Amino acid sequence: MREQEALTGFSAISHEARLRIVRMLIVAGADGMAAGAIASALDGAQPSRVSFHLKGLEHAGLIESRREGTSIIYSADFPALSALVAFLMHDCCHGHCAYCDQAIALFAKCEGRPTHVHDTDEKRDR
Repeated sequence: MREQEALTGFSAISHEARLRIVRMLIVAGADGMAAGAIASALDGAQPSRVSFHLKGLEHAGLIESRREGTSIIYSADFPALSALVAFLMHDCCHGHCAYCDQAIALFAKCEGRPTHVHDTDEKRDR
């Protein structure tokens, strides 16, 4: 991931509603969530406002959408989110792995996780 891509991603999640949406979609997994369900989960936010945030997140490449019948289903783009985290953590430890204990513990819970933070970055840049 290049710096400009990272800036776009971090800028996209710098708003409370967009960050909440991304976190909801991470929990929803591959099944994703319909736009209406996302709006309801955001304490009944205006659909037009939720649509604005969803488009911003999709434009930043952090979420994806697909049509199912009359609904648009949104889901997290896990490779993109992983690349964003990897970009941030790329130079984290400098031999002091205790600095990254919290992140390492979270990654250890994931199945099929990369063996090294840089693995995700290398795959993304190909």
